[in-house]
Amino acid sequence: MKVDAIRTMKNDELHAELERLRRHLFDLRAQAVTEKLEDPTQLGKARHDIARLLTVLHERGEQNIEQRQHHLTAQTARR
Repeated sequence: MKVDAIRTMKNDELHAELERLRRHLFDLRAQAVTEKLEDPTQLGKARHDIARLLTVLHERGEQNIEQRQHHLTAQTARR
Protein backbone atom coordinates (compact mmCIF):
# COMPACT_ATOMS: atom_id res chain seq x y z
CA MET A 1 0.00 0.00 0.00
CA LYS A 2 1.38 3.36 -1.01
CA VAL A 3 1.48 6.35 1.33
CA ASP A 4 -0.30 8.52 -1.24
CA ALA A 5 -3.25 6.12 -1.25
CA ILE A 6 -3.29 6.08 2.55
CA ARG A 7 -3.31 9.87 2.78
CA THR A 8 -6.41 10.10 0.58
CA MET A 9 -8.38 7.88 2.96
CA LYS A 10 -10.63 9.23 5.72
CA ASN A 11 -9.85 8.51 9.37
CA ASP A 12 -12.63 5.92 9.69
CA GLU A 13 -11.33 4.13 6.61
CA LEU A 14 -7.81 4.20 8.05
CA HIS A 15 -8.99 2.61 11.28
CA ALA A 16 -10.88 -0.08 9.37
CA GLU A 17 -7.83 -0.80 7.21
CA LEU A 18 -5.63 -0.92 10.31
CA GLU A 19 -7.96 -3.50 11.85
CA ARG A 20 -7.92 -5.56 8.64
CA LEU A 21 -4.12 -5.47 8.43
CA ARG A 22 -3.69 -6.47 12.07
CA ARG A 23 -5.96 -9.47 11.55
CA HIS A 24 -4.04 -10.35 8.41
CA LEU A 25 -0.74 -10.15 10.30
CA PHE A 26 -2.16 -12.38 13.03
CA ASP A 27 -3.25 -14.92 10.41
CA LEU A 28 0.19 -14.80 8.79
CA ARG A 29 1.90 -15.42 12.13
CA ALA A 30 -0.39 -18.35 12.84
CA GLN A 31 0.26 -19.73 9.38
CA ALA A 32 4.02 -19.33 9.86
CA VAL A 33 3.84 -21.46 13.00
CA THR A 34 1.47 -24.16 11.79
CA GLU A 35 2.17 -24.27 8.08
CA LYS A 36 4.80 -23.12 5.69
CA LEU A 37 4.35 -19.61 4.32
CA GLU A 38 4.53 -19.32 0.55
CA ASP A 39 6.08 -15.88 0.81
CA PRO A 40 7.80 -15.12 4.14
CA THR A 41 8.20 -11.47 3.15
CA GLN A 42 4.45 -11.02 3.65
CA LEU A 43 5.06 -10.64 7.39
CA GLY A 44 7.38 -7.68 6.86
CA LYS A 45 5.10 -6.12 4.26
CA ALA A 46 2.12 -6.29 6.60
CA ARG A 47 4.12 -4.71 9.44
CA HIS A 48 5.30 -1.91 7.15
CA ASP A 49 1.74 -1.20 5.99
CA ILE A 50 0.58 -1.03 9.62
CA ALA A 51 3.41 1.39 10.39
CA ARG A 52 2.45 3.57 7.43
CA LEU A 53 -1.17 3.73 8.60
CA LEU A 54 -0.12 4.61 12.13
CA THR A 55 2.24 7.29 10.84
CA VAL A 56 -0.53 8.98 8.83
CA LEU A 57 -2.92 8.79 11.80
CA HIS A 58 -0.29 10.39 14.05
CA GLU A 59 0.38 13.10 11.44
CA ARG A 60 -3.32 13.95 11.51
CA GLY A 61 -3.14 14.37 15.26
CA GLU A 62 -5.19 11.30 16.05
CA GLN A 63 -5.16 10.50 19.76
CA ASN A 64 -5.67 7.14 21.52
CA ILE A 65 -5.45 5.04 18.37
CA GLU A 66 -5.04 1.77 20.28
CA GLN A 67 -8.02 2.53 22.49
CA ARG A 68 -10.20 3.32 19.49
CA GLN A 69 -9.09 0.11 17.76
CA HIS A 70 -10.10 -1.88 20.83
CA HIS A 71 -13.48 -0.13 20.88
CA LEU A 72 -14.09 -0.85 17.18
CA THR A 73 -13.13 -4.49 17.66
CA ALA A 74 -15.55 -4.81 20.58
CA GLN A 75 -18.36 -3.27 18.51
CA THR A 76 -17.74 -5.69 15.65
CA ALA A 77 -17.74 -8.65 18.01
CA ARG A 78 -21.16 -7.65 19.40
CA ARG A 79 -22.77 -7.77 15.96
